[in-house]
Amino acid sequence: MTGASADPDADFIAGLTRVRAAAGALIRDERDRVLLVHPTYKNSWELPGGSLEPNESPLAACKRELQEEIGFVPALGGLLCVDWVSPRPPWDGGLMFLFDGCVFSPAQIADIRLPRDELEGFEFVPQDGLDSVLIPRLARRVRACLSLHGQGGVYLEDGVPS
Repeated sequence: MTGASADPDADFIAGLTRVRAAAGALIRDERDRVLLVHPTYKNSWELPGGSLEPNESPLAACKRELQEEIGFVPALGGLLCVDWVSPRPPWDGGLMFLFDGCVFSPAQIADIRLPRDELEGFEFVPQDGLDSVLIPRLARRVRACLSLHGQGGVYLEDGVPS
């Protein structure tokens, strides 16, 4: 019996679903407020993080983005969630990975350095204020992770546990 072909079918591979992917960190302060950053190119606030680069893992992307956006990479806890984001043209569907950025001390907060060409500010926002500054599916994602904190990673679809 001969083994399977070593060469994958290029047409099959070309027809597979492709998704965008991003990774970020859920960081809190000692008052349990959530760290948000305000990009210069958006009207809404975001969690620190961003899109994966080619051949980059979600964890590596999260660490790279934290270094770029806040100036250092804190100790990270585990994966809090993977959230499937439904396609919304012009965007394809996506997988969003959210890692536990843990609780920042006042010294860590003082060490935050933003790239002024990309981020115009940061703020620790009380959990009951997230809906007023985040887009709805991101607010749902953050609330789901906060409510399930310590229970291990969770799978979400558009911020809703399935």
